[in-house]
Amino acid sequence: MATLEELRKQLDEIDGKIVQLYEARMQVCEEVGAYKVGAGKKVLDRQRERNKLADVAARVSNAFNKKGIQELYEQLMSMSRKLQYRQLVEAGALGRLPFIQIDSLEKETARVVYQGMEGAYGQAAMQQYFGKNCNQFHVRTFREAMEAIEEGAADYAVLPIENSSAGAVNEIYDLLVEFENYIIGETVLPVTHTLSGLPGTKVEKIQSVYSKAEALMQTSRFLDEHADWQRISVANTAFAARKILEDHDKTKAAVCSAYAAEYYGLSVLMDDINDERNNSTRFIVITNQKVFLKEASKISLCFEVPHESGSLYHLLSHFIYNDLNMTKIESRPVEGRNWEYRFFVDFEGNLGEPAVKNAIRGLREEARNLKILGNY
Repeated sequence: MATLEELRKQLDEIDGKIVQLYEARMQVCEEVGAYKVGAGKKVLDRQRERNKLADVAARVSNAFNKKGIQELYEQLMSMSRKLQYRQLVEAGALGRLPFIQIDSLEKETARVVYQGMEGAYGQAAMQQYFGKNCNQFHVRTFREAMEAIEEGAADYAVLPIENSSAGAVNEIYDLLVEFENYIIGETVLPVTHTLSGLPGTKVEKIQSVYSKAEALMQTSRFLDEHADWQRISVANTAFAARKILEDHDKTKAAVCSAYAAEYYGLSVLMDDINDERNNSTRFIVITNQKVFLKEASKISLCFEVPHESGSLYHLLSHFIYNDLNMTKIESRPVEGRNWEYRFFVDFEGNLGEPAVKNAIRGLREEARNLKILGNY
């Protein structure tokens, strides 16, 4: 019986041959790529790949090796495609991405819409990004905000897309697919709840507390210390603050932001009453123009994948191959197709970078319904 060292030496010799054959194979793949560039042919030929996988599987001796040789050739063909996508990009065959680079936003003259009412976190986020004196108005729903920018009633909308404790705002993801609107910026707003009431209100005299249901849950530890207070759910935290002002009753208080308290002339009775001290919401800035700022460093896109084993894995490999750092992935059901999903991906990069162009070329070829949601 051979020793372990002797077996390892045999493996090293075999691996040396594999490396030489791999380089020889990639040289031929490069020639194939050059031919496709010249002939205007697509890189991905799914039927050719299926035939190749069936052929190599038929050449091995057992079921374990059949699975292994197919995985190996899936990787070999994946590397061949990535090489050919790079050749297409270098040859200028990517085509111009339909996004125009701009130097800055004209914040002073922009018309900006947010969802909610005066004093809402959405208004605070909007003012954090555009300034307090921007030309602003509000609408009732997220959909109305998207319609306002699509129709040109507003230049930009500021909408929440993710909370650090509650997670993604799924409706926004769905609307980004439905509307031809695009992300051009983002801002992160700390969510710090206060207990606020009319000036002169005493905490020990409070009998009822109003707020959005989520805000009541996010401050439950503090509220549990006052078990005798009635908790009343309303539409949002800004509405709660306005109700306290309108009812003019010092036995009532609101769980709301300091921004809403100031807007409606309330006094902050207790500050920072959140259960989670690091709670924040990420808001995106949306426009109906396909533009991006020259210093943009994050890209959002979405795509669907074939309902096949390994399809998502192969698509995500385009980020790895091009050294792009993926920072987030979310999935949403595809309407009308049971058990099929659309994936939303955020990754670091700028649409002008060669690595980004190369990754997008590969994703366009292999994914279904790819949409670039914005570079910001």
